[in-house]
Amino acid sequence: METLLKSVKIIDKKSDLNGQIKDILITDGKISKIADKIEDKADRVVEGQNLCVSTGWIDMRVSAQDPGYESKEDLSSLAKAAAAGGFTRIVTLPNTKPTVQTKESIAYYKGFSKSQVVDILPAAAVTKNCEGKDFTEMLDLHNAGAIAFTDGSHPLWNADILLKTLQYLYPIDGFLMNRPEETTLALFGQMHEGIESTLLGMKGIPSTAEELIVMRDLKLLEYAYSNIAEKKTNAALHFSTISTSRAVELIREAKAKGLPVSCDIAAHQLAFTDADLKEFDTNLKVNPPFRTKADIAALQAGLADGTIDVIVSDHNPQDEEAKNLEFDMADFGIIGLETTFAVANTYSNLSVESLVDKFTINAAKLLRLPEESIAEGAEANLTIFAPDTEWTFTEKDIRSKSKNTPFVGYKLKGKVVGVINRNQFA
Repeated sequence: METLLKSVKIIDKKSDLNGQIKDILITDGKISKIADKIEDKADRVVEGQNLCVSTGWIDMRVSAQDPGYESKEDLSSLAKAAAAGGFTRIVTLPNTKPTVQTKESIAYYKGFSKSQVVDILPAAAVTKNCEGKDFTEMLDLHNAGAIAFTDGSHPLWNADILLKTLQYLYPIDGFLMNRPEETTLALFGQMHEGIESTLLGMKGIPSTAEELIVMRDLKLLEYAYSNIAEKKTNAALHFSTISTSRAVELIREAKAKGLPVSCDIAAHQLAFTDADLKEFDTNLKVNPPFRTKADIAALQAGLADGTIDVIVSDHNPQDEEAKNLEFDMADFGIIGLETTFAVANTYSNLSVESLVDKFTINAAKLLRLPEESIAEGAEANLTIFAPDTEWTFTEKDIRSKSKNTPFVGYKLKGKVVGVINRNQFA
């Protein structure tokens, strides 16, 4: 099987061809030729206006829902949604039923991935059933192939658990991801706490709930590594889906001190504020909640200066039974795999090159994945996209089983054309 990409701009800082427009021939899953013009006949030709190609994108935060909640999403629909969004690798959270906390559960995802265009990289639970009380067998899970450790949608509320996890993972170069939220402060909250929540009469989730845990975790990180002579340079602690201006400041300061910390934001956090909840659209009910214009400006600044390493989808499928309810009874969550790049490209103010770095080089480094580049002889793990194409997102563009997205009808900039991985095109 041969695929020919015609006149594509290469976006890859690790390649000598970065920024150049070339033809690329892919033969049996490998890049066989890169040239100004390739006349070889191919089984598939991909061409269009202003096309770009990069190494395959990575999404570091996806709720799989399978096993246990297959009515919301199964692995087949998840892979289709990821491919439609330009992702060739996705990190799944352990909040399934049963929880991803055994070698068998890791093998379940890896076995499925072998035949797919999208690699599913399972993160394993830090604590049993993600309850924050007792440790899982993290060393065994690491050896079985867990890409990272996290309690996923459940913040690590126990400070001693978090500290010991950092200490346990250090010798094996493990990677800990935590969603920063002080759960007692956020209890029963429905949206960002502020003027809008007061006007709407809804219980708010204060910014302080996020910022307190960022402060706590950074202090514990500093304490855990204070007596270690040989410091690792890659991040050991990662904050998932930060949303406030103060959280960005705290992480920026920690990085300046040399602490091994990183963070991401969900793309949809750039598109809405708490003022958009006036119609009580449950598709806008997410956690962390949509904050203020000032917070969005801080997130954009954090992306620009490198404080925020990665952009994620925070894909969290919810069915009609979970969303078609009164606002305070509806579940949190939004699907995002199909729209993450377009939303980030539309609202982040980043250049295409900087944006692609967030999805490729940065994410791969944090996850300890091998470096990839676009070069002759390399395995073809690629995303093809048109960054300047404006299009309207419709329900027909949804590949997920669930439809909980506020972006239907929105005009976005940047469209994925296809992905190539494992000698497959989607």
